[in-house]
Parts: sequence; structure tokens; C-alpha cells
Amino acid sequence: WLGYPFAVDYRHARGHEYMILDQQFTLRNTEFNQPGTCLNCHASTPSMYTALGDGDRQAGFLAMGTISLDDAIELAEHPVSCIDCHDPETMALRITRPAFAAGIAELKALEGVEDYEVNRDATRQEMRSYVCAQCHVEYYFAGEDKVLEFPWEKGLDIDDIWDHYQDVGHVDWVHERTGAEMLKAQHPEFDIWAQGVHAKNGVSCVDCHMAYEREGAVKVTNHHITTPLADINASCGTCHTTGDGVLADRVTTIQDRFIESRDRSLDALVFLIGDIETAIAEGTPEEYIDLAREYQNKASFYIDYVYSENSYGFHAPDYIQRILSQALDAARLGQLALTGVPAEDLQPSVTTVNSLNASLRSQ
Repeated sequence: WLGYPFAVDYRHARGHEYMILDQQFTLRNTEFNQPGTCLNCHASTPSMYTALGDGDRQAGFLAMGTISLDDAIELAEHPVSCIDCHDPETMALRITRPAFAAGIAELKALEGVEDYEVNRDATRQEMRSYVCAQCHVEYYFAGEDKVLEFPWEKGLDIDDIWDHYQDVGHVDWVHERTGAEMLKAQHPEFDIWAQGVHAKNGVSCVDCHMAYEREGAVKVTNHHITTPLADINASCGTCHTTGDGVLADRVTTIQDRFIESRDRSLDALVFLIGDIETAIAEGTPEEYIDLAREYQNKASFYIDYVYSENSYGFHAPDYIQRILSQALDAARLGQLALTGVPAEDLQPSVTTVNSLNASLRSQ
């Protein structure tokens, strides 16, 4: 992350109640000029949008990036609160972030659903994930006004997101040592969860992270949002009846395998960065270095995408391992590029054939 604010300050997340403080009192803000756009996910926003837009919430949303984070914080009354996810009149779940409403409409359009309006058309079970997805997603700040956008134009798969960024030419920063134009991933819990078995079976974020509990005769969701491991019986036991620690062991196994693959990928990326630095110092042809920089960007983004996602591999284990293998491959290809192997010779030689064979086997 050298050259990017995260390189100077990146700490353990503390939860929703600290979401303003931890964004305000970090070196990423005190030593850099952070835009107000950050508060789209670090504060309760409905009243902020109204104030910034003089009563027009959409205008207020678009204006968030035109002021500094510190100025935006002056408008913030509270961290995330009830009204961010619930209609104050009916307590029905609702979407209050325009960026998500636009992003999910793009995804639905890819599925052939036109004129999708999330607060009108989503089912209640979908909303039990969508309210979380207002913030727990991959995103970027577009244009001079730093407007919050989701890169879902082509789909939710990381390859689709990568292609979107290549199409729009988005750059988050230039790497301090290699000069590579880089992307910084955020926290794509929703994006990755959507690729997993729980999402495919209609299990929502709330089912696991805000499991039902009894309050007298009433069944309510527990709003102490936490890891499902805090109460496996309440979170997992409603569907999985296996006892004797089997579920907890399964989670641990998935997460341990993720950490091992993640760290090997990070090592490969660091070696590539070192090799690019050496190549620059030794006067390696610029076209070799430029191609290696492209592979550095891809390896870094793919690793960061799963590193920044907070399930440690659990939300979609196979998918995440695929991403890390792609990152390892990008690091390897970057090193080959530095030796003069041209881009056309670095294209996959067997992957497409194997994918076709797998498709035929499934028919």
C-alpha cells in the first residue's frame, strides 16, 4: 500500500459504534485529505443528505464528496442507527444509500429485470442482506466530486469488477516504489457472500450475524451484530444439527486454509514488487516494467479484495481460493514480464479448454 493512506495507519476494526471516531482519529484522515464521501458508510446518513441537499436527499448524497471528511463529520449526529435500515413510521426494512440502490438496479438489469427499485421490489428476505450491503461492499469514489459508486456494471464476480475498473480507468494511487497505478479494494462482504453456498440457499446476513432470540413471547433479531461463532446454536443450529464442535472446527479449518493461501499470495506480491524495483534500478526496458506493473496491480487488488473481506474465507471458500490462485498467477506473470516475455505469450494456455470441458461434463 506504499503511497496510499492505509500504509500509514490500518488497525483492527472495533464495530459500528466507533465508526465515526475510528474514521476521524486515524492518520489516514489527520495526515491526508479525506473526502466527506467516507461518511456514506461511517455515519447515519439520512439527516446528513437532507442537510447537505437543502431537503433533497439525492442532491445531498452527490454533495458528500465535495466537502472534507472533517466538515462532513460536523453534520453527523450519530453512527449507524435505526433509521439507516428501518422506516421510522413502520419499522420495515429500507435502503437509504443511493449508491446501493443504483448498484443493485444494475445487477438486476443484468438478470433481465428492468426498472428495479429496491425499496419497492425487494423481498423481505433479500432486504435482510441488502441493508447490510449498503456499506459492506466493494466501492470507489468517481470523478472530481468523489461520488460513491459500486463497480457492478458487469456483475459481482471479481473478474467483472476488475474489467469495470479497466474500462473506466479508475486509479486509487500510484505505488511509491514501483510507480504502478493501483486499485485499493474495500470490504466486499456482500459481493463475496453472494458467491457462496449460503447466499445460493437464501440465507441472509441477518440470519447468521443477527440471529433470532426470544424477548418474552416475542421473537426478535439480536442487534448486537457479531460473529456467528459467538452463539453457534442460534446462528448455525437452526439449519445444521451437527453437534460436538463439528461446525466450529469446520469454520476454523476454512479460515486456517484461507490464511495460509492469503499469506503465500502476499509473499508472492512482495517478491514481485522487489523485482520491479530491481528492474527499474538496472535499467530494464520500460515496456517490460510497465507490463509487470499491470500484473502488480492485479495481484494486489485480488489479494486485497479477500484480505479486506472480514470472513477470513468463510463466506465463499472455493471462490476465495480461486481469487488467491489468480493473484499468485498474476505475481508469477509479472516476474516473467520483467524477463521480456511479451503479453501475448502470458495468456492462459489451458484454462479456457479445461473450463469448457468442465461445462460439458456438467451437461
